[in-house]
Amino acid sequence: MKAIIVGTGPLDDVAANLLRPFGEIVIPPRGDEEGLLPIIPDAIALIVRGGGSATAALIREAKNLRVIGRSGAGYESVDIAAATERKIPVVFAPGLGARAVAEAAVAFMFALCKKIPYWDRQVKVGNWTSRFESRPGDLDGATVGIVGFGNIGQQLARMVMPFGVNVLVSDPYTKSSKAAELGVQLTSLEKLIAKSDFISLHAPQTPETIGMINRDLLRQIKRGAFLINLARGALIENLDILHEALEDGRLAGVGLDVFEPEPPDARHPVFKHINCLTSPHVLGTSDGAMREIFRSMAEDMVAVLSGNRPRFVVNPEVFEADAAAHEPAARDLSKPG
Repeated sequence: MKAIIVGTGPLDDVAANLLRPFGEIVIPPRGDEEGLLPIIPDAIALIVRGGGSATAALIREAKNLRVIGRSGAGYESVDIAAATERKIPVVFAPGLGARAVAEAAVAFMFALCKKIPYWDRQVKVGNWTSRFESRPGDLDGATVGIVGFGNIGQQLARMVMPFGVNVLVSDPYTKSSKAAELGVQLTSLEKLIAKSDFISLHAPQTPETIGMINRDLLRQIKRGAFLINLARGALIENLDILHEALEDGRLAGVGLDVFEPEPPDARHPVFKHINCLTSPHVLGTSDGAMREIFRSMAEDMVAVLSGNRPRFVVNPEVFEADAAAHEPAARDLSKPG
């Protein structure tokens, strides 16, 4: 039977062209476990994107699977332990969409503090005198708090510096030397929340970060701050706490590109608030970013399918295990022969 490469969502042409020589590319109507199980036994490669996932059950059924690709930096949708147990490399594309996400965070900051949605609505309903009823805000002199200081957080810090802001960073893995190099101040999450005018979330989703923005923490927020999430929806406890903080004025606005679950329930009252700006987990997928992400992922998948080591791999131990298995046994030099 002809080998197939399965994707849980459409592929960019650059990825399809690189992978097509290795097998027929198949995109089933459903990218969940139920939709993939009938075809996964014949797959030599699986690309997980969009709302798709590679569960342990799916990986167990993928008898011929040689590589899993993630078209992005996050890989919580892949059961890494199950893939590693089967010695299947999981390749991903860390950092390649960082600039697009950082640009989106800046866009949210400007749209919210300049009240662009509000002014747009007022003009369109004929309320020209609204210009005397409120004023736009400023970035100049504001404090920007960045939660998570990896590639995206660092790009964002560089972008906002020219606007005359102070930058606070909360990230337990950031060294003081890196903070000093970029001119930012390391602090705790609690102090960042209490002092920042803009809070932008860029932490990964881990057991430690799930629900890190919770009701108790939002009680400590600087009144009138803006909260932006372009990381993962699960970093925020739930939408209820955002709605409460918007209603009582603790939050002046929120910008959300990610949700938990996705898609969210659009009937939630937070979505009716004029200062809640949303997008469908799309702002990191600019044309340039996605071309580079798909190219990197596909090149690493090709490397694995060709018997080579990929550049970006989540579970490098699968290669170390193979290398150890092929090393000759150590010779005991104390014995002849």
